[in-house]
Amino acid sequence: MEYEFRRNSLDGTLFAEFSMEHAILGRFFAERLGNNIEQCNHIIQQIEIIRSNKQNDWLMQSHDLAISIDSEQVRVFAIAIDFDEDFDLEESMSMYDAESEAFCGLEDFETALKSWVEFIAKR
Repeated sequence: MEYEFRRNSLDGTLFAEFSMEHAILGRFFAERLGNNIEQCNHIIQQIEIIRSNKQNDWLMQSHDLAISIDSEQVRVFAIAIDFDEDFDLEESMSMYDAESEAFCGLEDFETALKSWVEFIAKR
């Protein structure tokens, strides 16, 4: 999994860019986690709890994004807006899958998350 973290030098805005198949992870890191080291550490603690077999899985939801962690993988996904069943989007208007959901290995996610913590700590 490839990624790059950047900070806008003018306003401090954070950017996280991940490889195409993991695009939503960038949104999750930059928008949901942002500069919140405590939230990042909380997720790292949940990973450790799952690894120690004290818990099988963990889910965290916000108003638009969610993360699900189990002993093997992490899933980050957009929380869909409900539309009527009769409402069909044109094919060109459908959301690219990687922008709405991504799976990655637990270790890869943990490595990226710890790198994010190091990056945001360098204010």
